[in-house]
Amino acid sequence: MPREAPALDRRSWSSSTIERVADDLVITKQLVIPAAELRERFSRSSGPGGQGVNTTDSRVELSFDVAGSGSVPEALRSRMLERLGDRLASGVLTVTASEHRSQLANRQAARARLVALLRQAAAAPPKKRRPTRPSKAAKERRLTDKRRRARTKRQRRGEFDE
Repeated sequence: MPREAPALDRRSWSSSTIERVADDLVITKQLVIPAAELRERFSRSSGPGGQGVNTTDSRVELSFDVAGSGSVPEALRSRMLERLGDRLASGVLTVTASEHRSQLANRQAARARLVALLRQAAAAPPKKRRPTRPSKAAKERRLTDKRRRARTKRQRRGEFDE
């Protein structure tokens, strides 16, 4: 008769684990973050969920070191660091996801959030607006309208006898 493996004591497991992500993260055509530069950390999610919340590590923290990354070009890195300044801790951007019950869905949500943040931070600044002046015809139209309005208001004034 085969023997069963001894039951593992869940209390000996750590409440969080750190893993490397399997797939590269495509931000733009020029910027692809290799999987080796991403870190995932799993922990127990808070909130309602009954017994499942107490036993599964479904909460995901996805971290990316913007300041120390070798895959981000220097010009782009400075722009990203400036735009993400308040979200960074020692140059590391961390995104969490715990709204789904499954770890896989939370992993996908965290990756989508990280991509959106990095895409927004890496976007080129908008072109400067070149100030323009009103044309001569536009100035004339504005003054004509002012004269017409003034004449209308003048005509509304009644003549008072004293």
